[in-house]
Amino acid sequence: MELGAFSVSLNVKDLNASEEFYVKIGLKVFAGEIDQNYLIMKNGDAVIGLFQNMIDENILTFNPGWDQSSKKLTDYSDVREIYEDVKVQKIPTEQELLDGEKGPGSFFMTDPDGNSILIDQHI
Repeated sequence: MELGAFSVSLNVKDLNASEEFYVKIGLKVFAGEIDQNYLIMKNGDAVIGLFQNMIDENILTFNPGWDQSSKKLTDYSDVREIYEDVKVQKIPTEQELLDGEKGPGSFFMTDPDGNSILIDQHI
């Protein structure tokens, strides 16, 4: 099972202050817009999403079909395949958005310590 690109999505109180902090430690804005309340920042292969008033908690995010630079992969595990593998392992899921046989889709699961994990396919 290939989960795709990994990032951490952070719930931030002040997007401008968070951007300033992460720039100081070497990250650069990769995508997103301040006026849309989110920025995606990178340093090498490390990716952090900063979200103000968009998510309730920090989330571990995997994007099937993308590499760490959000470039489409030709060979990847579709989110529906990952979902089926997770269900076989008897891992509870929630907020499943898996319409159709391929294309965009997503679902959440929670690790034993209560950390939310989002599997979010955009392609």
